[in-house]
Formats: sequence, C-alpha cells, structure tokens
Amino acid sequence: MTNAELPRTALARGQVAPVKLAHIVRRTSRFVAMREWYQFVLQAEVVLQTDNFAFLTYDEEHHRVAILAQPGLLDPVENTAGTDHVAFTYKDLADLLFTYKRLAAEKIEPFWCINHGTTTSFYYRDPDGGGVELQIDNFATVEETAQWFASGEFDKNPVGIVFDPDELIEKFESGIPVSELTRRPPLPEGVTPFDMVRT
Repeated sequence: MTNAELPRTALARGQVAPVKLAHIVRRTSRFVAMREWYQFVLQAEVVLQTDNFAFLTYDEEHHRVAILAQPGLLDPVENTAGTDHVAFTYKDLADLLFTYKRLAAEKIEPFWCINHGTTTSFYYRDPDGGGVELQIDNFATVEETAQWFASGEFDKNPVGIVFDPDELIEKFESGIPVSELTRRPPLPEGVTPFDMVRT
C-alpha cells in the first residue's frame, strides 16, 4: 500500500494522533533580538511576557512561538544533530511575496529560495542561526500533492529548483498565472539536484 492509498484520518487507521502541531520553543541568550525577530517576521503579537519568556501568536492559537531567555548558551555548532528548520505556510503566493518584500526592506534576506515541487519556499536564519522556512503549498489538495509524489518527479529531484525572488515578483506582477509560476521547472542540463542546495 502506498502513502497515497493510506486512510487519511487517524480513526480510519485505528490510531489516536495529535490534531495539530501547537507551537515551537526557542531557547536563547539573545532574548530581545529573537523575540523581536519572530514578532516582526511572523507579524505576531506578544500575548504574554516576563523577564524569562515571551509567548507569541499570529492566529487563534494562544501561542505559536515561545522564546525562552537563558543567559550563557553556546552558539549552535555546525554539523550537529538537531532541528534543521521550522516552516510556516502562507495563504497564497501574493502573501508570501508581500512578506518577502516587507522583510527585505528591513534587510532580512532569505539565504535560499527554492521551488521544492510541493512548495515554493524562502529560507531565513533567525538571530541565533535557526532555520525558518516561509512557504506556500504549490498544490491545492493533499491528493494533488500525493499524485505529484507518485509521478516520480520527487525521485528525479528531491531538492528542488532555486529561483530569483525578484524575478518571481516581476513575473507575478506581470500577470503570469500562479499555477505557472509555482510549477517546478526541470533541472538545467548538467546540473544535479544537490547543486541546488544552499546553506
């Protein structure tokens, strides 16, 4: 049985699963910088703050991101185990591109812009170096995404195709349909998927 054929609900699978991913917690010695960065990037509000922590949310959840102050922490070291990044999904391409421009105006620039096939994604680093992905889903439904995976396109290129965000904005503003802008192009001749990786 393939993933696409699995029952979609936990009840149908005979499992009890969480209903959502509630929040992330970032531990930091840069408390103010981290709180302000997540607040600005996610357009979040601080719902509760003490000298030691801040709870932020951008929707109906009581907090989506928590920032914990812990003086004296070591900076992250390369090539160690841990969470690579957390991802936040926007409603549509217009919102994602607006966010890119808003952040760029404040010198918050992505280090990697890539069309994974399933998503169009902008990757950023928070003040502690943590990875944050801002993305949209390229397909309207789970079924369409499953069909794309089943097509073999992911197997051919499990990384994606990098793009220039300003070129994407130009095309978007010229009226090219979103379905065309988010369709992942093939790899250029002589290029491997891993040539597309940026760190």
